Amino acid sequence: MRTFIESESGQGAIEYILLAGGIIVAAVVIFAIYSKMTSEAANRLNATTDAATSVMSSKINASISNMFGDSTPAPLGDLPPS
Repeated sequence: MRTFIESESGQGAIEYILLAGGIIVAAVVIFAIYSKMTSEAANRLNATTDAATSVMSSKINASISNMFGDSTPAPLGDLPPS
């Protein structure tokens, strides 16, 4: 029994297992942080794109309204001949 307690034959394997476990935990934490940052960046990009699209849509609608003199553009089939 004393020989079994004093034996260190499995110590190297345990150290490698603990090292691998630490690397896995670090990788999971880094992935979680990266995912959150990527998600936040995507949300900011979508908000910016939506705002720019809204502004451009308003400008286009105003231009069309000015061209035809009313708030609704004429369908393409109803345009006067040029």
